[in-house]
Amino acid sequence: MDIKAELEREFGNWPGIVAAWGTLQPDAIALDDGYHRISWGALSGQVDRIAAQLIADGLQRGQAVAILGTTGIPYALAYLAAIRAGGCAAPLTTSATPRQLANMLADSGAIHLFIDGDKRAELLASGVDLGTARHVMLDAAAGETPSLSEWMAPEGSVPDIAPPQPGDAFNIIYSSGTTGTPKGIVHSHAMRWRQSVAGFQAIYSEQARAILSTPLYSNTTLAVFLPTIVHGGMVRLMGKFDSGQWLNAAQAMRATHTMLVPVQYQRLMSDPAFDSHDLSSMQVKFCTSAPFSAELKAEALRRFPGGLVEIYGMTEGGVVCMLQAHNFPDKLHTVGQPVKGHDLKVIDEEGRELPPGSKGEMVGRSPTMMSGYKNQPDKTRDMEWRDTDGNLWFKMGDIGIVDEDGFVQIVGRAKDMIISGGFNIYPKDLEEILMQQPGVADAAVVGMPSERWGETPVGFVVAAPDHALDLDQLLATVNAELGKTQRLSALHSIDELPRSHIGKILKTDLRAMLAETAG
Repeated sequence: MDIKAELEREFGNWPGIVAAWGTLQPDAIALDDGYHRISWGALSGQVDRIAAQLIADGLQRGQAVAILGTTGIPYALAYLAAIRAGGCAAPLTTSATPRQLANMLADSGAIHLFIDGDKRAELLASGVDLGTARHVMLDAAAGETPSLSEWMAPEGSVPDIAPPQPGDAFNIIYSSGTTGTPKGIVHSHAMRWRQSVAGFQAIYSEQARAILSTPLYSNTTLAVFLPTIVHGGMVRLMGKFDSGQWLNAAQAMRATHTMLVPVQYQRLMSDPAFDSHDLSSMQVKFCTSAPFSAELKAEALRRFPGGLVEIYGMTEGGVVCMLQAHNFPDKLHTVGQPVKGHDLKVIDEEGRELPPGSKGEMVGRSPTMMSGYKNQPDKTRDMEWRDTDGNLWFKMGDIGIVDEDGFVQIVGRAKDMIISGGFNIYPKDLEEILMQQPGVADAAVVGMPSERWGETPVGFVVAAPDHALDLDQLLATVNAELGKTQRLSALHSIDELPRSHIGKILKTDLRAMLAETAG
């Protein structure tokens, strides 16, 4: 295969390119997880052997292959092999409950589960029904359950599979639900090709060296992992984020690319050793998944080498906005502009399109939209909005404003919006004022049921180190800056805001805490 020519195509053979890199640069390092390293030649051979065994075990084209465990080289091999075999990678969320994981596994339709020892022990101890999927251990064999190296087909095996078609499923990403079964977001090969190949030759090459410290089950991680791999680069995978280890690894490998969530930027630049590390090789660092404050972006521009690119979007697709912060330092309060080929509109509560400059729910459309939620057509329809011409758009779930230059400012989450006495209250507006107060290191605002107003805003604050907050005084100061309909009814101190593995504040947990207190 002529890899360079294939990468120039409008649509090409993604897994075929990955296999071809093993022939073109067999001795170059492909993956490093801090424990082991694997060359491109070895990666290509092992991916082929796993894929061949999946097919021998009865994997059907488009069928899911479930993966559950700590991010590392075996995890990545299983992921890539699922796609190489013509199947669909289904990484499961390690933070989910055993019941949710069992439901995800059943929902995916997978007949294989690649799993590590810790997660398998946890699931077996819980007593949940794991169905009939065959288990393959990502680490050591467990009794009669083989390890990955024992289970894969003999050396030299190559899967006999036709090249993928644009509509074939590439992966299923399960959203972070709090009850029942999280929604399975299906991405096609065409969507992933556009995301990781089309137009990325100027950013990625076989010289790219990416360091990633978020889980491979997250679309956040895949946004850099997949383009680095398909362009023949090297990826350093970290099973768990630690600022000191990240800095040491990035310096040692001369990292050129990374994806970090806002809380990781904050922790890195707060590390006393940050400024003493040589990060000058960094070409571009990305951020997504959670609100990225203008102040933190400005600090990263001052202190962290390389370009800074914020990506706004949903795992489901819709519109993707991008802010090249190093090129637009006066737009740090925004998430940038829709990328080429992506469209955005703002609608009101009745689904009517609003004029430019209006505040409302955002809807987007693009070539990178999911195929749908697996087995949940009703929830897929709930995502949809159609314009007067019948074109399909996805509801982004956020309230936003598009300024006169086309830059998008996020006001808050549509589902987090508080309606108090008939007035809309956007938590982000209140959170920004809380964050401006001396001694406040972190803040969040949620709605609490109110007999008088329907809902009323309640704040949570985290004190900065060596600061004692006077909550009564802080509440009075903040409310003095807010309009009458926005004022906080209560303020609570908390040691740390609950966050997901990719840094999103879990407001459902905060609401549950309030409900428990009220009870």
